[in-house]
Formats: sequence, structure tokens, C-alpha cells
Amino acid sequence: MRNTTAKKRTNPNAPIISLEHVSKAYSVGAPALNDVNLHINKGEFVFIVGDSGSGKSTLIKLLLRELLPSSGRITVNGTDVVRLRRRQIPKFRRNLGVVFQDFRLLNDRNVYENVAFAQRIVQKSGREIRKNVPSILSTVGLAGKYKAKPKQLSGGEQQRVAIARALVNKPQILLADEPTGNLDPKITWDIMNLLEKINNNGTTVVVVTHNREIVNDMQKRVVTMRKGVIVSDEEKGGYIDED
Repeated sequence: MRNTTAKKRTNPNAPIISLEHVSKAYSVGAPALNDVNLHINKGEFVFIVGDSGSGKSTLIKLLLRELLPSSGRITVNGTDVVRLRRRQIPKFRRNLGVVFQDFRLLNDRNVYENVAFAQRIVQKSGREIRKNVPSILSTVGLAGKYKAKPKQLSGGEQQRVAIARALVNKPQILLADEPTGNLDPKITWDIMNLLEKINNNGTTVVVVTHNREIVNDMQKRVVTMRKGVIVSDEEKGGYIDED
């Protein structure tokens, strides 16, 4: 019987994220993604930009294995995502840190407990949690806020907690979906500087954003999507306006 479990690539030079001829069609309307090819190497910082309906959110959901493509191949951190069985998905996601626009914190738990929760899910010991949580809170500048509840924090501080939670299990990839969408300009730059620091420490960072200013100023790799296709991929690019 042929083994149908997800397979890992052994090539150390393979991209950490790879989409090959990926399309995704929903029941109605034009395809959300149409024959997309994208390769991201380990340690890169990449912006994914484009207006609403360009396919950005679908792309993130495919990388997280929240959706399956209609066709094509997706490889993330050596795993053939399309061939993952349902029971394998939680383990696969342990190597992915994810940050959303709306923070998604547990409001009845304090900062320390929110971050520790991510460690308990992967069955870290109490000793490891007591070591790892203060360390990552220090990294994101919240060492003194560990007893605070989310509602006692500013929006920027809540996003820092979300980033700490995403990073505490030391994922190789951080996916950030509109991480500054609810923040004012100063806090936006604080968060982006933090993401750049995280990237400089070796984590691959992929940021979906509408924010033209940060994309244009940071001069990172920029992948521009429009109506389900990649229309531009620049090593040090900017935000391309719609025609």
C-alpha cells in the first residue's frame, strides 16, 4: 500500500515556503488564487501586498492548512501541506507562529498565562514554561507587564503579547496578517521594528499588509497580488498602486 502521509523534503537548500502552480477556487466567482508560484527562502522578510480581493488572505489560510488548494503543490518547512492528514495538522502548525490584526488573546488570563498557554498546548514542562515565557516577554519589551490582563494594555502592548505567544515555541516561520491594522502610526513602527528584530535573529517573517508607508520605507522583498495572481515580486520593492 502506498504511503499517503505528508512527506518532508531533505534538500537543505529548498525554500522554506514554496507554492507551485497553486489555484484556489470557491463555489462562486473568479478563483481566489490562479496558478500562483512563490518561493520564500529561510530567513527572508517578505511583504505580501494587494487590495481587498487580491488573494492575500487565501494565501495565508493555505499556508496554515486552513484551506486546501484546488490544484498545485504547497510545501512549508519541508512538509507537503496538501498531503497532511487532519491529525497531523496541529503538529505541523507548531513550527508556524501566527499574528492577527485582532490579537486573539484570552481576556480572562494575564500576559504570562496567555503566552504560557501556547507552551502548554505543546506539552512543555512547568520548568520550561517558567524559563521560556519570561525570556520571550523580555524580547518583546513586556517583562514588567506579565501580571496585566489584556484589557489593561494598549493596543500595541496587546499585539506584543500576541507576538510573544507566536514566538515562544521558537517557530521557524512567523506569519503576520495585518499585524498593525488596528494601531496608530507610532505603535505601528514599534511593531514593525520588533518584527525586523525577530527576522534578524533568524526567523522567516511574512507580513500581509495594506500599509503603504511601512512597505515603502522598509525596502524589503515585496510580493504584489492582484485578482488572484502575483503581478510583481521585487527584492527591495514598494507598494504598487492599482491602475
